[in-house]
Amino acid sequence: MYSCTNSANKADEEKLAKQKENIAIVEKYIQAVEAKDTKTITDLLSDDYKGYGPSFTDSINKAGVLENWTYLSEHLYEKIDYQRTVNVAQTITDGPHPGEYVSDWANLKIYYKDGRGPVNLNVNAVYRIENGKITITHTFYNEADVLRQLGYEFYPVEKK
Repeated sequence: MYSCTNSANKADEEKLAKQKENIAIVEKYIQAVEAKDTKTITDLLSDDYKGYGPSFTDSINKAGVLENWTYLSEHLYEKIDYQRTVNVAQTITDGPHPGEYVSDWANLKIYYKDGRGPVNLNVNAVYRIENGKITITHTFYNEADVLRQLGYEFYPVEKK
């Protein structure tokens, strides 16, 4: 007796398992954001974490995320309802940041402690995962739309 195994199928199964594992990490992170669970957020971000967006020049490290998130959850946000619509996992092999990525497309509803809102926003966040930790995020959403929903108006700056 003998058996044949298809190494391509095994590789595909391993890749799929890794993608599911990475999606689970992102989902755990999102649940921690909803629960305002700073400890889990801390545990899931790598020590060399770097976050980018939503504006072109925005960037933040792990310490900044934790400081910012603690302030927002204690003073600004009453509740965040995060409705994931699509999670896609992919391996990127070229470019400046190759690795395992998860892209999360979602709609969020944010309630504010001062009674404003709720604010609805569409968000795309792309996470790079290494060794079970989030090492990079790129977050995209329309900041102007959020501010409009909070009652802000925009006018061009007059040139002097």
